[in-house]
Amino acid sequence: MDNPFLGTISLFAGNFAPRGWALCNGQLLAIAQNQALFSILGTTYGGDGIRTFALPNLQGRSPMHWGQGPGLTPRVIGEAAGEESVTLLISQMPTHNHALNASTNTGNQPSPTNGVLAVSTDPDAGGNPINFTAGTNVNTIMANNSIAPIGQNLPHDNMQPYLAVTFIIALEGIFPSRN
Repeated sequence: MDNPFLGTISLFAGNFAPRGWALCNGQLLAIAQNQALFSILGTTYGGDGIRTFALPNLQGRSPMHWGQGPGLTPRVIGEAAGEESVTLLISQMPTHNHALNASTNTGNQPSPTNGVLAVSTDPDAGGNPINFTAGTNVNTIMANNSIAPIGQNLPHDNMQPYLAVTFIIALEGIFPSRN
């Protein structure tokens, strides 16, 4: 770009910022040396507004346009949100159950196929109990602790597929007119 607008953000495939550009890594710049860029950015991305202002920080972030589109929540320019990893809480999970259905009837089939747990019986006293009854005979739910909880409460990755590139911002260029 020969003459970008001052404050233009661009993608760059290198691992450095070319002359007249800076990395979009949230660094603080002196207002005194960058008055034109400060007049565009202000303290939207940080800084004290007296001596310093910050460049946008796009490290680990996906840029999005500010405002509110149809059916979307409003976003303010400079707003940062989201998490790279999250740990789901029980309160965030949809209502569901892991009930273990059973029957209080005496078991009448040796196989669990199409059956449910039932009151065990050993009609021949030979150690071959019958523990199941037809699945249509469900009339109780076993205790919650009959199914052990599983999981380790560790955060999981929350990132969309990505390719890391360099975001750069123009420190020099044409001052953009508003109209």
